[in-house]
Amino acid sequence: QVQLVESGGGLVQAGGSLRLSCAASGRTLSSYTLGWFRQAPGKEREFVAAINWRGGSTYAADSMKGRFTISRDNARNTVYLQMNSLKPEDTAIYYCGISPAYGSRWYPDFGSWGQGTQVTVSS
Repeated sequence: QVQLVESGGGLVQAGGSLRLSCAASGRTLSSYTLGWFRQAPGKEREFVAAINWRGGSTYAADSMKGRFTISRDNARNTVYLQMNSLKPEDTAIYYCGISPAYGSRWYPDFGSWGQGTQVTVSS
């Protein structure tokens, strides 16, 4: 079973940047998709971006393209989410999860969620 640990969240002013990390252990990731989702208070968990470990193709929610970039470090079994030009509406807990479904952005397809990391963007 895969264990995921997120880190890198914090408090940042609008327009600032953060880089989140998701470190995976326990299983090879070659057949999985790793995804970032976020959940703001009172809202459903929302897809942010994902990377297919085999091949490394990436995709992101339309509203975050151009601001958020997902990448990976194979040697460290870690996925990163670089977030630039942050807005107050980006405030949420950010989670990473894995899915055997190639190219999925559907929350129920993902599991083995980490504990999440809080991102707060002040105006």
